[in-house]
Amino acid sequence: MNVPNATLPVVVIGAGPIGLAAAAHLVERGLDPLVLEAGTSAGSAVREWSHVRLFSTWAEVVDPAAEKLLAPTGWVKPDGATYPTGGDWAQRYLRPLADVLGERVRFGARVIGVSRVGRDRVVDADRERQPFSVHLVDADGTEERITARAVIDASGTWATPGPVGGDGLPALGERAAADRISYRVPDLRDDAVRARYAGRRTAVVGSGASAFTALAQLADLATDAPGTHAVWVLRRGISGSTFGGGEADQLPARGALGLAAKAAVDEGHADAVTGFRTEAIERDAEGRLVLVAEDGRRLDPVDEIVVLTGFRPDLTFLAELRLGLDERLQAPVELAPLIDPNVHSCGTVYPHGVGELSHPEKDVHLVGMKSYGRAPTFLAMTGYEQVRSIAAALAGDDEAAARVELTLPETGVCGGAGLFDEPEAARTDGAGCCAAPGTLRIGVGAPASGGC
Repeated sequence: MNVPNATLPVVVIGAGPIGLAAAAHLVERGLDPLVLEAGTSAGSAVREWSHVRLFSTWAEVVDPAAEKLLAPTGWVKPDGATYPTGGDWAQRYLRPLADVLGERVRFGARVIGVSRVGRDRVVDADRERQPFSVHLVDADGTEERITARAVIDASGTWATPGPVGGDGLPALGERAAADRISYRVPDLRDDAVRARYAGRRTAVVGSGASAFTALAQLADLATDAPGTHAVWVLRRGISGSTFGGGEADQLPARGALGLAAKAAVDEGHADAVTGFRTEAIERDAEGRLVLVAEDGRRLDPVDEIVVLTGFRPDLTFLAELRLGLDERLQAPVELAPLIDPNVHSCGTVYPHGVGELSHPEKDVHLVGMKSYGRAPTFLAMTGYEQVRSIAAALAGDDEAAARVELTLPETGVCGGAGLFDEPEAARTDGAGCCAAPGTLRIGVGAPASGGC
């Protein structure tokens, strides 16, 4: 290649919250970003859970560099103390941000491979002097190759949910039962979706915020549709922390979410089955689904299964790069010890940047949800700090790259969404997520999804 790497763009994969924030920080640093988004609009994945209400406030999900870009356009920042839905986030923030970035964002561009020009992952010679080769497919099926000075992968994990199988693989019969299984929290405001679960038994598999919300939603449905019942399937047992901090939680929306799930069980709308690691899904004589555990236990038949067992990163298109990933979490090796759910709670993760996100392959970084691999504790504010640090490093400002410019709440955020009937119900006298909780209405609200 005769073109100096410094004149090439920094390719950002994904036009979600973190990818667009990365572009904003690169622009602020005088660098040229090119955002490649497989979907047709900004925040395509976020729009798929537009019915979700985050339990982070607007003040915590708007990136500072992005806000600076938006300000001259007349954009008005939403009330920082209120809680957006995914739809709000996409429409009122991500879409305007993509608009102001203009031609720096390409939609319908799906990345299918990243390597070095003329170098597969085996070749050492002159490797770091070669630009990156980014292969993509346009919406019309046309293949294209773009060269880049650096690659920031903010493609997230939304497209790769975990299976119901307790060993991390699909349970026997899981694929055959795909028409009766959802890997997302159902949007029960949709009449067709509501009819699918009304008056039926549904197994909810998972123990995080999304599972909490599914239980609460189904319990609410049961008040209108008799016969609606949930079976909550946990791989672990129930302990004092199963439902979160409740009224003592410094994140009021998260506490409300746990209390709503607990109420679903206490009021008889859901049964809990603990220590159940699914090995197979079978059908009974009537065509209903029967979950079978590794220890041979069989649950009573259900009509539907909602699998909420987390997400995992798609690393297939990065196979020709030399990534340093933790063998358990599939997160960068320097970051993994900070976020390992076997060791840490969400409150023990501190802000991090280019140092923790670097790989043996220079100038390639996984950011946002993807940087956390299989860990469930990601926070949007953390992602914004990640890309601020990386942009500074790519601009040669090592001092700024190493500096921490973010103070996180002591409790952190474990991911998911609040269950507020109205955003105003979540207000407190203090700012941010750490003010003392007020009185919360726990009801139909918005279902939970990934962390923010």
